[in-house]
Amino acid sequence: MTLSHPPRNALALAAVCLTSLMFGLEISSVPTVLPILESVLRADFKEIQWIMNAYTLACTTVLMATGALADRFGRKRIYVASIVMFAVTSLICGLAQSAPVLIVSRFFQGMGGGAMLICQVAVLSHQFQEGRERSRAFGVWGIIFGIGLGFGPIIGGMIVAVANWQWVFLVHALISIVALGLVFAGVRESRDPHAQYLDVAGILTLSLSCFGLVYFITQGPDLGLGSPAALSIVAATVLSFIVFIFVEKRSPRPMFDFSVFRIRPFSGALCGSVGMNFSYWPFMIYLPIYFQGALGYTSVNTGLSLLAYTLPTLVVPPLAERLALRFDARRVIPLGMFTIGLGFLLMRFGAGMEQASWLTMLPGCLLCGTGLGLTNTPVTNTATGAVSPNRAGMASGIDMSARMISLAINIALMGFILLEGVLSYLAHALPGIGETTPLRWLAEKVAAGSIAQLTQHGAELAIADPHGVIVRAALVHGFDLVMRYGMICAWALALLSLVAFGSATRAHRQASARDERARHPST
Repeated sequence: MTLSHPPRNALALAAVCLTSLMFGLEISSVPTVLPILESVLRADFKEIQWIMNAYTLACTTVLMATGALADRFGRKRIYVASIVMFAVTSLICGLAQSAPVLIVSRFFQGMGGGAMLICQVAVLSHQFQEGRERSRAFGVWGIIFGIGLGFGPIIGGMIVAVANWQWVFLVHALISIVALGLVFAGVRESRDPHAQYLDVAGILTLSLSCFGLVYFITQGPDLGLGSPAALSIVAATVLSFIVFIFVEKRSPRPMFDFSVFRIRPFSGALCGSVGMNFSYWPFMIYLPIYFQGALGYTSVNTGLSLLAYTLPTLVVPPLAERLALRFDARRVIPLGMFTIGLGFLLMRFGAGMEQASWLTMLPGCLLCGTGLGLTNTPVTNTATGAVSPNRAGMASGIDMSARMISLAINIALMGFILLEGVLSYLAHALPGIGETTPLRWLAEKVAAGSIAQLTQHGAELAIADPHGVIVRAALVHGFDLVMRYGMICAWALALLSLVAFGSATRAHRQASARDERARHPST
C-alpha cells in the first residue's frame, strides 16, 4: 500500500511535519515574548503563567479524546478540524487586546494543538505501514518537531525584532493554510469500524483534577491557603481524582489502564518522562525572564542565549539511541535525568556569579539540553515498546498525558517558588517599602521581569533602590530557588526511575530465554 502511493505519502508527510513544526514553535517561541506581554497587555504574573498553562492544560484535555474521535469519525476529518481550530485560535491570540482574552484563546489553541499532535501520529501510522518507510517517516517527523522546539526561542525573538509580538501567533494562521492544502492532497481517510466508546467521564474528571491543582498553586496565596475557598478547591480536586480512578477501574475501555504500571520498564520510562517536566521544560518558560529581567537582554539576544539550552536536544538523541541499544534504556534514562540535574547545579553557580552573563550560564544550559536529549527518545521508545503492540497507543497516550499534566503543574509550581523567593528577598532587603506599595504586587512585577518599569514606579522605590540593584538581586534569588528545585526533582526522578526499572533487564532476559527454548526445544 505504501509503495503504491508515494506522491501522496510525501505530501502527507509534509503536512504532518508542518503541523508538528507549528506545535513545537507554539510551545517554545511564546516564552520569549512573555515579558513583552506583561507590559503591553498589562498582565500580572499569574496571568503570564496562565498564558502558558492554558495551552498545556488544554492539550492534556483533548489528548485521549482525540484518538477515540479520530478512530470513530475519521482521522483525516479530525485532523482537518484540528488544524482549522488551531489557525482560527492563533488568529484570535494575535488580535487579543487583553490578557484574559489571550488566555481563553490560548486554551482553545491548545485544544487544537493537542488534537493535531495525536492526529499526526495516527496519520503516519496508517499512511506508512512498511517497516523502513515507517521508520524513516517517524524519524523525519521527530526531527522537524525537535527543530520547532529547539529554534522556537530565537524565531520568537526575531519575529518580535522585525515585526511585533502578535506575529508569534499570527504566523500560524498563514502556515495552517498551506498545511490544509497538503492534508487534502496527501492524507487518506481512515477509521476504526470497531471504535464506539469514548471515555467522557475519565476525560472530565482528570481534566478537572489537573485544573484544580494548578488553580490552587497559582491562586492559593491570594485566596489564603487555609481559607474556605482554597480548601474547597483542594477538596474538589481530590474528589475529582478519586472519581477518575474509580471510573477508569470500572470502564470497559479505560484511557488509563493502571495495570501497565506493573510493567517495570514502562514505569521506569514514565518516571523519566515526568522528570523532564519537573525540571527542563517548565524552566524554559521562565528562563527568558531571567535573561531579560536580570541580565537586561533584548528578545533577540535572549533567543540566541536560549539556543544553548535547546540545541543539544536536537543533536544528542541519535547518540542516546545508540547508548540505549548498547547499555539498555534503564541506564540511559536515569543518566539523562542526572545530567539535567547537574546542568541546573551549574546554572545556579553561573547565575550567582558577580558578572553573570550568558557565558556563565552556558555550561549549565548545555548540560541540561544534553540530559534532555539523552532522556526524551529512549523514554518514548521504552514506554511504547514495553507493552504489547495492541496497547502501544494507550501507552503512548499515558506517556503524553503524563508529560502535559506534569508540565502544567510545574509551570505553576516553579512560578510559585520564583514569586515566593523574590517576595522573601524584598521583605528582607526593603523592610519599609510595603508601607505604601503592596509588597506582593512588587514581587509579582519583579518575578515577571519588569525591572526597568519598577525603578520608575515612585519616589519610595526610587530612593530605596535607584538603580534597580535590589530588585535584580531579588529576581536572581528567586531563580536560585527555582534552579535548586529543578535540580532536586531531576535527581529524585532519576533515582525513582532506577528503582522502578529494578531488575527489568533480568526479567527480559529470562523471557527471551524462554522464547528461545520454545523455538528450539532440542537445546
